[in-house]
Amino acid sequence: MNLRESIEVAIEGLLANKMRAALTMLGVIIGVGAVITMLAIAKGAQEQTLERIQSMGTNVLMVMSGQTRRGAVVGGFGSVRSLTLDDAEAIEKKCPSVIAVAPEVRENKQVKYKNMNTNTTIFGTSEDYPSVRNYTIQEGRFFNEREVRSSQKVAVIGATTAENLFGKESPVDKYINIGGSRFKVVGLTAPKGTGGFGDPDDQIMIPVTTAMRRMFGTQYLRSVSVQAKSMTLLAQAQIEVETLLRKRHRIKEGDDDDFIVRNQAEVMEMAAETSRVFTLLLAGIASVSLLVGGIGIMNIMLVSVTERTREIGIRKALGATRRDILLQFLIESLVLSLLGGTIGIIFGVAGSAIIGKITGWGVSVSIQSMLLSFSFAAIVGIFFGLYPARQASGLNPIDALRYE
Repeated sequence: MNLRESIEVAIEGLLANKMRAALTMLGVIIGVGAVITMLAIAKGAQEQTLERIQSMGTNVLMVMSGQTRRGAVVGGFGSVRSLTLDDAEAIEKKCPSVIAVAPEVRENKQVKYKNMNTNTTIFGTSEDYPSVRNYTIQEGRFFNEREVRSSQKVAVIGATTAENLFGKESPVDKYINIGGSRFKVVGLTAPKGTGGFGDPDDQIMIPVTTAMRRMFGTQYLRSVSVQAKSMTLLAQAQIEVETLLRKRHRIKEGDDDDFIVRNQAEVMEMAAETSRVFTLLLAGIASVSLLVGGIGIMNIMLVSVTERTREIGIRKALGATRRDILLQFLIESLVLSLLGGTIGIIFGVAGSAIIGKITGWGVSVSIQSMLLSFSFAAIVGIFFGLYPARQASGLNPIDALRYE
């Protein structure tokens, strides 16, 4: 038989046992659908994470206070208080590759407006914060340099906090109570959306000097966001910042830094690597069901060989070669897996869309994931169909004709 005839015979064999063929394909359908759905969820999570990192600002270095070390015990980031406002000003003035700097302190405080109240993050920073961290003012304005230097009680409120306190009412030019102190709201930021790093819209920004002197009673910064002039100068800016801070903090050669500098490119690479591992893990788990489906194909094909032993004997007596018999059963197995793979792709795409709609997660189905799943289904069909096909092709025609 030629290839076309082999495919026709294989399809006729499957149609003769429709229910058995459908149940056999079910394992492949579930496996392919699960692989596509898991890859879509993982890819969507990766895209959202990278978008959130990019939304934190472009060409940005994060300078944080260092960690305490007592023997084998290591404290968390910020356990060493080492960064000051003078450090932030020095970075902006003395590092040629740096274009802007935003010092940062934060604490959670209770905030009230009339009979409404909420607990949110109070973020002390400078007038450069919107440009450094990619914030847009939706209404009103951001506080200016004069208000920062004179420690004014002015605030810029995030979209989520504004909704919690004011509902649909505009917060601009209203007065709120932050930890017992009265602040005037001068601006409202545009929504950035929630994600893996919390809600950047659920916070209130005030001048860093006001936060340090009037609210938190501290002389040290939690961190400093440093914006390089371009992405190509990010590594150079990191070297300049590290050199300057070591000199200012009088750190001797060979001693550990009392600060930590995180490069945005490094953070994105770490996030991408984590997402890759997560994707492989989910795909591996989903692939188990595809392998189970392959075992089901092998089982049914062995049953089919047993049931059609006399047919095989007759075909060999009429001149069919071992290759003809092998090809017939191998194609039958491949048709089962490919048909199941096609239906599985449809279920996977539909399932991804449904999960994304119900949970609100970002899902992204790629052509690559569909091709990968379909190819894997074909490999499963060939791999698990080869043994039954070899068993069928190796039957002795005399013994096959005598089989009852």
